[in-house]
Amino acid sequence: RSKVDQMQDIVTGNPTVIKMVVSFNRGTRGQNALRQLLGPLVKEVIEDKALNINTNPVEVYKAWVNQMESQTGEASNLPYDVAPEQALAHDDVKKRMEMSIRNLRMATDKFLLSIFNSLDNIPYGMRYIAKVLKNSLREKFPDATDDELLKIVGNLLYYRYMNPAIVAPDGFDIIDMSAGGQLHSDQRRNLGSVAKVLQFAASNKIFEGDSAHLASMNAYLSEASSKFRKFFQAACEVPEPEDKFSIDEYSDLVTVSKPVIYTTVGELINTHSLLLEHEDAIAPDHNDPLHELLLDLGEVPNLQALIGEGGGDASDPNKEAQLAKTEISLTLASKFEVPEGDDSNMKSLLLKTKRLIVDVIRVQPGDTLAEILKTPATSEQEVEHAMMIQRRTIMAAKTPEKMKGGQVLAEADQPLDKKKRTIVKNLKILESASLVSSAANYQQLINDIAKDIRNQRRYRQRRKAELVKLQQTLNALNSKTTFYEEQIDYYNKYIKTCLDNLARSGKNSRRSVHQGSAKGSSGKKVKQTNLRYTAARLHEKGVLLEIEGLQPSQFKNVLFDISPSDEVGDFDVRAKFMGVEMEKVQLHFQDLLQLQYEGVAVMKIFDKAKVNVNLLIFLLNKKFYGK
Repeated sequence: RSKVDQMQDIVTGNPTVIKMVVSFNRGTRGQNALRQLLGPLVKEVIEDKALNINTNPVEVYKAWVNQMESQTGEASNLPYDVAPEQALAHDDVKKRMEMSIRNLRMATDKFLLSIFNSLDNIPYGMRYIAKVLKNSLREKFPDATDDELLKIVGNLLYYRYMNPAIVAPDGFDIIDMSAGGQLHSDQRRNLGSVAKVLQFAASNKIFEGDSAHLASMNAYLSEASSKFRKFFQAACEVPEPEDKFSIDEYSDLVTVSKPVIYTTVGELINTHSLLLEHEDAIAPDHNDPLHELLLDLGEVPNLQALIGEGGGDASDPNKEAQLAKTEISLTLASKFEVPEGDDSNMKSLLLKTKRLIVDVIRVQPGDTLAEILKTPATSEQEVEHAMMIQRRTIMAAKTPEKMKGGQVLAEADQPLDKKKRTIVKNLKILESASLVSSAANYQQLINDIAKDIRNQRRYRQRRKAELVKLQQTLNALNSKTTFYEEQIDYYNKYIKTCLDNLARSGKNSRRSVHQGSAKGSSGKKVKQTNLRYTAARLHEKGVLLEIEGLQPSQFKNVLFDISPSDEVGDFDVRAKFMGVEMEKVQLHFQDLLQLQYEGVAVMKIFDKAKVNVNLLIFLLNKKFYGK
């Protein structure tokens, strides 16, 4: 059951969704909007030392008496505690009140002008929620007037979003305060007075009752209220998120970085609870992906399940409330793939069938589609159908290739009777997929065709817009591909540089066996170094695990030569098994590191020798790179 039984429940209550929206939009971007919108005016009010707005007649009276006694040094003989009516009986109090009201109107005018000119600065999220709120209330309360609906919208946009920033600018980072600095009571009263008038104007209230002494401002309030109505109405006129951000089913494929949202544990639990409670109202379609998501999530978790048992001070009575305020970040990833396969095939079949039906009913009328399909066509109808196909063929031949839209149906040129048999076959397939119903003589399908014909122009416009979106998606995919190719190229260069540095740093420290004579001091080029081990020695080191077909006692008769190749990071391995020289094998150091990263502990070389990947990397590092 909805918790909003009356429109006023939105105002008097404190719905979780509204709290979340306002809290989110007071984040960095929303905060910047408030600073830009209200900051300069709030600062002006605070820095104006001469500004004194006090619309409480009793307080004005007491201030007047105190000032008079301070100046004369004599008691005024006036009572100190008086009612508002008694205070207003004094001319000096009236004059001071009139001055305060003039100052109040001047300050309020500046705020109103800034607010009404700031529509584009209000965060899109706030405006869209205002739109959804207005439309939802309109649906739930169809008898409500526009003024009543806009009053609720005003409560969200002004009272919950803007008003706190005016009343307590130091608490919402609207102005810069020095360390230890705080607002004086006079400054807070001035801001509070402006905020009160703005709130009355936004909610279409007037001064009456205890505030009757301010009734002279009611005409001003009515005028401001009318402007607020137009402002709130305009604020609700925003496009849907799909149009605003050009989002479609392909958008997730072209984003390089996944979106991240920031929320609290308490808000997450409340959102989950609300979604489960109102699941059918939010997603009435049983095929809506939300049902699958909520089914996967299961029951609403508690705080301990989300943040563990050890969080917070166990002795703190407000432990749960504090833990609920724990902020978390969630990286969004799509659970669903782009729809394709059977569903798309069925939609394509439905479209083809519609086109064939249009061809048939153009030349053969009837009361129902089922009747038309069962009734054999006359020779005149066959001739008329053949002429229609001929005209279409002639027009298609005259149309330039680039202007031909869509695929030409192979069945489109079939004779009338064969085309009808194709339709019958297609309808059976579509009915098995619950897309059409023979029980109603396919009337819904005929209605859809009529609707398609009536909306052809709109469909063409939509198709044109979709083509633009697809082109944008293609461009974005190309950009993403380029980005990843550049990343791959960057990482390859980085790895090569690392290997080059390893090779250079290991020249003086590696220990190796030289083949032949090497006279480095004479200036001659030193021959390429290599390592020579028996299989028995590598087995002792743990590098060699086994050789298929040989016992460990025979390993002393197997030799391995390892030498660096011309390419940095590549090694040539030669082996002699029982005197038989094997074909050379090349090891890529980068491939070994990849195997290590993937957790592969053992690999084969020469199709018979199993080696330990980690120890082989260690050996190469130690002998060739001095690591």
